[in-house]
Formats: sequence, C-alpha cells, structure tokens
Amino acid sequence: MAYKNGNYAAFYVKEPFNLNNLGANVARDFVSYNLLKAWKAKDAGFPFIDSHDKNYNVRDGSNWEGTLKPRLRERLNNSKNIILFLSKYTTNSQALREEIDFGINTNGLPVIVVYPDYTEKSDIINCESKRIKPQIEVLWDNLPKFRDSMYKVPTLHIPNSKVLIEKALKDSDFMANTKCKASKYFYSC
Repeated sequence: MAYKNGNYAAFYVKEPFNLNNLGANVARDFVSYNLLKAWKAKDAGFPFIDSHDKNYNVRDGSNWEGTLKPRLRERLNNSKNIILFLSKYTTNSQALREEIDFGINTNGLPVIVVYPDYTEKSDIINCESKRIKPQIEVLWDNLPKFRDSMYKVPTLHIPNSKVLIEKALKDSDFMANTKCKASKYFYSC
C-alpha cells in the first residue's frame, strides 16, 4: 500500500488557473485553501500536509491529458484524504470533477467537506434533528460527481472553523488507511 500522508485540497478556481492572476486570489474557495496554508505557516504543528506542494503546479494551461491530469492523479495517489471546499461559488470544472472522481471512485479517499460560507456547526446541521440542513445539501448539486459518489466513502461536513478543521485533519476515521464506514458525518452541536 502506498504511503499516503498528504491532504489533497480540492477547490474551484476559474480555468485556466494562473496563480499570478488577481482573480485567483479573490476566488472564495481558493482563499479558503490559502487560509489552510497560512495556518500551517504560522503553526508548524497544524496538521495540514499540502499535497499540492509535492509536484509541479498543474492548473497552468498545460496539456490536460498529458500533463495536468497525471499530476493531479499523482498527488491524489499520495494523499490520505481530500479537503473539499464547497461553496455557493463552486462550479463543476473539469479539474474539480477529475479530482473528485479519481479521489473517491478510484482511490476511495475520505472527504472532509469544508463550507467556506458557514462558521458554526449549527449552520451545517439541525442541532435538534441531527440532520444536515437543506441549505448544505443543495450545495452538493454544484458538484454532481461529488453528490453522486459520496456514498462510497466517509464524508465529514464541517463549517469553516480552524478548530474543527484541525480536529478533522487529526481524525483517523477520515484517513485512507484507517477510514471508517462510508456515510455522511458531522460534529454535533
């Protein structure tokens, strides 16, 4: 079994991606990913190991089949989970579809779904009924490949909270080699 130690962050950015383009740095999902990197830079103990740092940039206008797709797959092959940033701005892009399809359907990677537009557990779940709220479920339609495949792996649905993201990243139930049963999970309020 491959040594899987990275966290693969999946997020929407307009394609073709250009890190030097101001548009990328104001895209809601990309800003959330950069926040993870900032937390790690400030605190070496923060448990985020960025799979995107393991090989060359991939959203750079290169050939999709010959360059980009193989690099995405290499990163996913060396990852223990996917951190999916899913917001009202998330669009069903080619790269995001490939990341989710290969990550879930080929590698069986657990998914930690972070909702950047929400900051409290009660934004994600109904605290009384212990069910995921409809306002969250409707976001799954932004990424049909995720919506239609998530039943195959454990998925943890959390708000954009450093404390909860850190807890999720340390949770062995959401790591490839120790994952729990496939289902939808959340932290109760």
